[in-house]
Amino acid sequence: MKTLVSLAVSTSITLGATLLSPVALADNLRIGVTMATYDDNFLTLLRTAIEARGQEIKDVDLQIEDAKNQVGAQLNQVQNFIASGVDAIIISPVDTDATVSISDDAQAANIPLIYVNRQPINIDLLPDNQAFIASNEVDSGTLQTKEVCRLMGGKGNLAVIMGALTDQTGIQRTQDIYDVIATPECSGMKVVVKDTGLWQRSIANNIMTNWLSAGIQFDAVIANNDEMAIGAIQAMKAVGMDMDKFIVAGVDATQDALQAMREGDLDVTVFQDAKAQGAGSVDVAIKLARGEDVPQKVWVPFKLVTPANMEAFANRN
Repeated sequence: MKTLVSLAVSTSITLGATLLSPVALADNLRIGVTMATYDDNFLTLLRTAIEARGQEIKDVDLQIEDAKNQVGAQLNQVQNFIASGVDAIIISPVDTDATVSISDDAQAANIPLIYVNRQPINIDLLPDNQAFIASNEVDSGTLQTKEVCRLMGGKGNLAVIMGALTDQTGIQRTQDIYDVIATPECSGMKVVVKDTGLWQRSIANNIMTNWLSAGIQFDAVIANNDEMAIGAIQAMKAVGMDMDKFIVAGVDATQDALQAMREGDLDVTVFQDAKAQGAGSVDVAIKLARGEDVPQKVWVPFKLVTPANMEAFANRN
């Protein structure tokens, strides 16, 4: 039995050095990939990285499917991959709760399964031929909220826009916020309103519009991702709010977010390395398909991004 291993990766370069070289393969492999949705900026970066890695490696065929944020569709895609006899499956899950049955189905078929970006609910009970590669969400919301706390001097009202409540990523990032404001140095901060924006810019825009119409007073907006932070910014600017008087924070450091930071609208984001996650998921899938042992948890570090260092991340994703 393979022992569970947790590997902390210090940089994407280090991660790449531990993974497969393009010449390491001999036989043709088929890998099925099911993405939670194509309609998400970060997941698009992740999918692009998966595709790019697949193209770099000879004799590897990727079949990539869009689950369109539908649990049933994703379950069907997994079943179809299993029925067609793929050598491995990579999945960015729609719903954390569905990952138990997905893991069971893949294990019953003896097909390696790799979760990428979104953590499965059964993370500590994965079979030997299943793995998880992502960034540790305990760090994402913590880095984000600590910087907001610093900028606010440890006090003020927070408006929180959460990701999908069925997604462990959003659940953990929101918990991080509460964990930080429970510390002595940030205890003067409190959440006065929160809602779920389902990771989407348009929904976050509507949420913020409704909050403003209701007269809710806040000093900072903390969103679980950049898309929702940008949606909130758009709604705030639409009614003429002075963005210099508010703190807005997101996660992912997408190119749209960095542009918003250049314009003085976004104050904080956290870099999540889509290229390292995507390429790593393909390399782990290949190793498991070859019967090799791999670290069962691969963590790609988050990094705080502010106006002081944002240009260093301009071409990272």
